Amino acid sequence: METSIKRKRTRPVFLGGVQVGGNAPVAVQSMTSTDTRNVRATVRQIRKLEEAGCEIVRVAVPDRVAAAALSDIKRQIAIPLIADIHFNYRLAIEAIGNGVDGIRINPGNIAKEKILKIVESAKSRGSVIRIGVNAGSLEKDLLKKYGGPSSSALVESALRSLAVLEDAGCDSIKLSVKASDVTTMVEAYRELSGKTDYPLHLGVTEAGSIVNAAVKSAIGMGILLYEGIGDTIRVSVTGDPVSEIGVAYAILRAIGIRKFGPDIISCPTCGRCEINLFRLTQEVEERLAGMKTHLKVALMGCVVNGPGEAAEADVGIAGGKGYGLLFKKGKAIRKVKEKEFVTALLAEIDSMVAERKEI
Repeated sequence: METSIKRKRTRPVFLGGVQVGGNAPVAVQSMTSTDTRNVRATVRQIRKLEEAGCEIVRVAVPDRVAAAALSDIKRQIAIPLIADIHFNYRLAIEAIGNGVDGIRINPGNIAKEKILKIVESAKSRGSVIRIGVNAGSLEKDLLKKYGGPSSSALVESALRSLAVLEDAGCDSIKLSVKASDVTTMVEAYRELSGKTDYPLHLGVTEAGSIVNAAVKSAIGMGILLYEGIGDTIRVSVTGDPVSEIGVAYAILRAIGIRKFGPDIISCPTCGRCEINLFRLTQEVEERLAGMKTHLKVALMGCVVNGPGEAAEADVGIAGGKGYGLLFKKGKAIRKVKEKEFVTALLAEIDSMVAERKEI
């Protein structure tokens, strides 16, 4: 699928080997749920995130022990590492000294004079700073001025801190203005995008468990991305952060701005369905988890409408009672027994992935 979306050109910043902004692809990131002080558990989770396609990872830094652990974590992972800092500016400076690629600070809980000290350290080490404004922790004067955490309050907070960083000579900056309310979040990013050309990190914060998080993120980030706004995204899920990655790529695939991983199309089933399509879909999703090559895979429970519905897919199965048709590029290539659906489909996918790698 080709997209007509024209993305806003923003300033590029570099987190290790990953460019955010400019003409770079929208980067997918996540945040660990482990105790950062537990290096082994944190590295294990980050590696699972890497396998799922995560391109940038953030960790919480609540104290000096966590800050000290960052150098060990950094050495054992392949993707850029971001330190998430609240309240204590000294932790930001320690994190930068321990080699993180960037930090996230919340202007609502760090004083201006302390932010200047962070900037000085970040400039000396080439670290990127994300000004991460959150509706739940806005400055008191802005809450009073706007009568609550409105979109304009979020934007003013971000621009206020941006001016502090710019005055200090810092330009390796990302911005975010997150809210749990989707409408507030969309309006805030639209307004901020119109007032600055720094790269924007999109997200709906405190989005809930997987279903609510997927819906809120798809609506909020999907609207903005379709309008060309956004340079990196994080889907916030209560639970295993690895689940965030699949949702993030699904959003990007759905609007045609990233082609990454399998796009599995399956019908909702009806009275004509004579196979266990739910189980088939689950098994195929599990077996293809972590695949980075983009393929459209159709799983259809009907030999009547299935072939036509799967015509735009790269590969697929249209199943009937006891058998089905294996399709490739809209054409049936052979008849397959139901018990062989997964084996036959995966073999064809492996072949197609190998072909693409050889090109």
